[in-house]
Amino acid sequence: MEFINSLTIALSKGRIFKQALPLLAQARIEPYDDPEFSRKLILETNQPHVKLVIIRAGDVPTYVQYGAADLGVTGKDVLMEHGGEGLYEPLDLRIARCRLMVAGMPDTDPGSDRLRIATKYVTSTERHFAAKGQQVEIIKLYGSMELAPLVRLSDLIVDLVESGNTLKANGLVPLERIADISARLVVNKAAWKMKHRSVMDLLAILRAAVEQIR
Repeated sequence: MEFINSLTIALSKGRIFKQALPLLAQARIEPYDDPEFSRKLILETNQPHVKLVIIRAGDVPTYVQYGAADLGVTGKDVLMEHGGEGLYEPLDLRIARCRLMVAGMPDTDPGSDRLRIATKYVTSTERHFAAKGQQVEIIKLYGSMELAPLVRLSDLIVDLVESGNTLKANGLVPLERIADISARLVVNKAAWKMKHRSVMDLLAILRAAVEQIR
Protein backbone atom coordinates (compact mmCIF):
# COMPACT_ATOMS: atom_id res chain seq x y z
CA MET A 1 0.00 0.00 0.00
CA GLU A 2 1.02 3.64 -0.34
CA PHE A 3 0.47 6.27 2.33
CA ILE A 4 -1.17 9.53 1.31
CA ASN A 5 0.70 11.50 4.00
CA SER A 6 4.39 11.52 4.80
CA LEU A 7 5.14 9.60 7.99
CA THR A 8 8.25 9.68 10.13
CA ILE A 9 8.67 6.75 12.51
CA ALA A 10 11.14 6.89 15.42
CA LEU A 11 12.99 3.70 16.34
CA SER A 12 16.03 2.76 18.37
CA LYS A 13 18.81 0.40 17.37
CA GLY A 14 19.00 -3.13 18.67
CA ARG A 15 16.31 -5.50 19.82
CA ILE A 16 13.26 -3.31 19.21
CA PHE A 17 14.39 -2.36 15.70
CA LYS A 18 15.06 -5.97 14.72
CA GLN A 19 11.76 -7.22 16.10
CA ALA A 20 9.80 -4.32 14.61
CA LEU A 21 11.11 -4.95 11.08
CA PRO A 22 8.84 -7.97 10.36
CA LEU A 23 5.82 -5.95 11.52
CA LEU A 24 6.74 -3.00 9.33
CA ALA A 25 7.31 -5.39 6.44
CA GLN A 26 3.63 -6.33 6.68
CA ALA A 27 2.91 -2.70 5.81
CA ARG A 28 5.46 -2.98 2.99
CA ILE A 29 7.83 -0.64 4.79
CA GLU A 30 11.44 -1.73 4.40
CA PRO A 31 14.49 0.47 5.10
CA TYR A 32 17.23 0.68 2.51
CA ASP A 33 19.94 0.67 5.21
CA ASP A 34 20.61 -1.34 8.35
CA PRO A 35 21.29 1.03 11.29
CA GLU A 36 23.67 -1.52 12.81
CA PHE A 37 26.03 -0.97 9.88
CA SER A 38 25.07 2.48 8.61
CA ARG A 39 25.96 5.81 10.20
CA LYS A 40 22.80 7.37 8.84
CA LEU A 41 20.32 8.60 11.44
CA ILE A 42 17.48 9.07 8.94
CA LEU A 43 16.72 5.98 6.87
CA GLU A 44 14.82 6.15 3.62
CA THR A 45 12.46 3.27 2.90
CA ASN A 46 10.90 1.69 -0.15
CA GLN A 47 7.80 3.76 0.64
CA PRO A 48 8.48 7.26 -0.75
CA HIS A 49 6.42 8.94 1.99
CA VAL A 50 7.81 6.96 4.94
CA LYS A 51 11.17 7.41 6.66
CA LEU A 52 12.68 6.07 9.85
CA VAL A 53 14.69 8.10 12.34
CA ILE A 54 17.15 6.18 14.51
CA ILE A 55 17.56 7.61 17.99
CA ARG A 56 18.37 6.61 21.55
CA ALA A 57 15.61 4.44 23.03
CA GLY A 58 14.86 6.84 25.87
CA ASP A 59 14.42 9.75 23.44
CA VAL A 60 11.71 8.16 21.27
CA PRO A 61 8.72 9.54 23.26
CA THR A 62 10.23 13.04 23.28
CA TYR A 63 10.82 13.09 19.51
CA VAL A 64 7.25 11.94 18.93
CA GLN A 65 5.74 14.28 21.53
CA TYR A 66 7.33 17.37 19.96
CA GLY A 67 6.57 16.38 16.38
CA ALA A 68 10.06 15.52 15.18
CA ALA A 69 8.52 12.12 14.42
CA ASP A 70 4.87 11.28 13.83
CA LEU A 71 5.02 7.83 15.38
CA GLY A 72 7.49 5.78 17.37
CA VAL A 73 8.14 2.34 18.75
CA THR A 74 9.41 2.23 22.31
CA GLY A 75 9.30 0.09 25.43
CA LYS A 76 6.58 0.49 28.04
CA ASP A 77 9.39 1.04 30.57
CA VAL A 78 10.45 4.17 28.67
CA LEU A 79 6.87 5.42 28.51
CA MET A 80 6.43 4.88 32.24
CA GLU A 81 9.45 7.09 32.88
CA HIS A 82 8.44 9.69 30.29
CA GLY A 83 4.84 9.91 31.49
CA GLY A 84 3.26 9.70 28.03
CA GLU A 85 2.38 13.42 27.86
CA GLY A 86 1.14 14.45 24.43
CA LEU A 87 1.07 10.87 23.15
CA TYR A 88 -1.48 8.27 22.20
CA GLU A 89 -0.52 4.65 22.80
CA PRO A 90 -2.88 2.76 20.46
CA LEU A 91 -1.10 -0.58 20.14
CA ASP A 92 0.90 -3.08 22.17
CA LEU A 93 3.22 -4.62 19.57
CA ARG A 94 3.98 -7.59 21.87
CA ILE A 95 7.67 -7.57 20.98
CA ALA A 96 10.75 -7.02 23.17
CA ARG A 97 8.94 -8.57 26.12
CA CYS A 98 10.45 -8.57 29.60
CA ARG A 99 9.56 -7.53 33.16
CA LEU A 100 10.48 -4.56 35.31
CA MET A 101 11.56 -6.18 38.56
CA VAL A 102 12.87 -5.46 42.02
CA ALA A 103 15.86 -7.75 42.56
CA GLY A 104 18.54 -8.35 45.15
CA MET A 105 20.22 -10.92 47.34
CA PRO A 106 17.95 -13.84 48.30
CA ASP A 107 17.90 -12.81 51.97
CA THR A 108 16.99 -9.14 51.35
CA ASP A 109 13.48 -8.14 52.44
CA PRO A 110 11.98 -5.79 49.81
CA GLY A 111 9.39 -4.72 52.37
CA SER A 112 11.92 -3.10 54.70
CA ASP A 113 12.11 0.66 55.16
CA ARG A 114 15.14 2.83 54.42
CA LEU A 115 16.33 0.61 51.61
CA ARG A 116 18.78 1.95 49.04
CA ILE A 117 17.78 1.05 45.51
CA ALA A 118 19.94 1.41 42.40
CA THR A 119 18.09 1.96 39.12
CA LYS A 120 17.76 4.09 36.03
CA TYR A 121 13.97 3.81 36.37
CA VAL A 122 13.63 6.46 39.04
CA THR A 123 10.00 7.46 38.41
CA SER A 124 8.71 3.90 38.24
CA THR A 125 10.68 2.92 41.34
CA GLU A 126 9.44 5.89 43.35
CA ARG A 127 5.85 5.15 42.35
CA HIS A 128 6.13 1.45 43.20
CA PHE A 129 7.50 1.91 46.70
CA ALA A 130 5.34 4.95 47.47
CA ALA A 131 2.27 2.83 46.69
CA LYS A 132 3.46 0.40 49.38
CA GLY A 133 4.08 3.22 51.85
CA GLN A 134 7.82 2.57 51.97
CA GLN A 135 10.50 5.22 52.27
CA VAL A 136 13.50 4.37 50.11
CA GLU A 137 16.63 6.09 48.86
CA ILE A 138 17.11 5.86 45.10
CA ILE A 139 20.55 5.90 43.50
CA LYS A 140 20.42 6.57 39.77
CA LEU A 141 22.71 4.39 37.65
CA TYR A 142 22.86 3.76 33.91
CA GLY A 143 24.52 0.37 33.65
CA SER A 144 25.76 -2.72 35.51
CA MET A 145 22.89 -2.63 37.99
CA GLU A 146 23.76 -6.11 39.26
CA LEU A 147 27.04 -4.79 40.61
CA ALA A 148 25.42 -2.36 43.04
CA PRO A 149 24.29 -4.89 45.69
CA LEU A 150 27.53 -6.86 45.34
CA VAL A 151 29.64 -3.87 46.40
CA ARG A 152 27.01 -2.67 48.89
CA LEU A 153 26.20 0.46 46.96
CA SER A 154 22.54 -0.52 47.28
CA ASP A 155 20.32 -3.08 48.96
CA LEU A 156 18.21 -3.72 45.87
CA ILE A 157 18.02 -2.88 42.20
CA VAL A 158 15.13 -2.18 39.86
CA ASP A 159 15.84 -3.26 36.31
CA LEU A 160 14.48 -5.07 33.27
CA VAL A 161 14.63 -8.85 33.49
CA GLU A 162 14.17 -11.12 30.51
CA SER A 163 15.55 -14.59 31.29
CA GLY A 164 16.99 -13.84 34.73
CA ASN A 165 20.33 -15.39 33.76
CA THR A 166 22.34 -12.24 34.50
CA LEU A 167 20.80 -11.97 37.96
CA LYS A 168 21.51 -15.64 38.65
CA ALA A 169 25.11 -15.35 37.47
CA ASN A 170 25.66 -12.60 40.04
CA GLY A 171 23.89 -14.31 42.92
CA LEU A 172 20.77 -12.16 42.73
CA VAL A 173 17.12 -13.14 42.46
CA PRO A 174 13.95 -11.35 41.31
CA LEU A 175 11.89 -10.33 44.35
CA GLU A 176 8.94 -8.26 43.13
CA ARG A 177 7.36 -7.59 39.75
CA ILE A 178 6.61 -3.94 39.01
CA ALA A 179 5.28 -4.28 35.45
CA ASP A 180 5.22 -6.46 32.35
CA ILE A 181 7.05 -4.65 29.58
CA SER A 182 6.71 -4.79 25.80
CA ALA A 183 7.20 -2.40 22.89
CA ARG A 184 4.35 -0.01 22.13
CA LEU A 185 3.40 2.10 19.13
CA VAL A 186 2.98 5.77 20.08
CA VAL A 187 1.55 8.61 18.02
CA ASN A 188 1.53 12.33 18.70
CA LYS A 189 -1.76 14.18 18.78
CA ALA A 190 -0.98 16.35 15.75
CA ALA A 191 -0.29 13.36 13.50
CA TRP A 192 -3.37 11.57 14.86
CA LYS A 193 -5.48 14.51 13.72
CA MET A 194 -3.73 15.83 10.61
CA LYS A 195 -2.52 12.51 9.17
CA HIS A 196 -5.33 10.39 10.52
CA ARG A 197 -5.96 8.24 7.47
CA SER A 198 -2.30 7.26 7.00
CA VAL A 199 -1.86 6.63 10.73
CA MET A 200 -4.99 4.50 10.89
CA ASP A 201 -4.00 2.54 7.78
CA LEU A 202 -0.62 1.74 9.33
CA LEU A 203 -2.22 0.95 12.68
CA ALA A 204 -4.66 -1.50 11.10
CA ILE A 205 -1.87 -3.36 9.29
CA LEU A 206 0.32 -3.54 12.39
CA ARG A 207 -2.59 -4.72 14.55
CA ALA A 208 -3.31 -7.52 12.09
CA ALA A 209 0.40 -8.45 11.99
CA VAL A 210 0.56 -8.58 15.79
CA GLU A 211 -2.45 -10.89 15.90
CA GLN A 212 -0.78 -13.24 13.38
CA ILE A 213 2.35 -13.68 15.49
CA ARG A 214 0.50 -13.90 18.80
